[in-house]
Amino acid sequence: MKVGLTGHRGLSAAVEKLVRASLEAEVTKYEPMELCGVSCVADGPDSWFAESVLVVGGRIEVVIPADRYRDGLPSEHHATYDALLRQAVEVHHTGMDQSTSQAHMAGSEILMGLVDRLIAVWDGKAARGFGGTADVVAYARRTGVPVDIVWPDGAERD
Repeated sequence: MKVGLTGHRGLSAAVEKLVRASLEAEVTKYEPMELCGVSCVADGPDSWFAESVLVVGGRIEVVIPADRYRDGLPSEHHATYDALLRQAVEVHHTGMDQSTSQAHMAGSEILMGLVDRLIAVWDGKAARGFGGTADVVAYARRTGVPVDIVWPDGAERD
């Protein structure tokens, strides 16, 4: 079973705690030996999900939206990104160079083509920019990928 992840970045430490617990609960719904998590492993839910998949014994695949994607991530996340990338059983590329919203959406579209199901760490609100979580959820629904929304009670975005 391939399960993808999309979610809001920039969540507070308090919300991170809630979301990590929710993602751990979601991941345990699947048989570890059959579970493959697919993510862009950005800072936040993307990486928390990938880490949870690996902890339960699943495997991960990574979608890289652009050749310069890592450069656009916070420098404090680079070590986590690199570690997760090394553990990926497969890495997928969009072929784009610059890390733009168009590249991020292209990465999400590739991700949707790979997965059986999507977990969305989403507050239910409109995307703040093209390629945001709401856009990815809408794309998943248009293409028939089932979506599980994770937004724990008490979670808020700035």
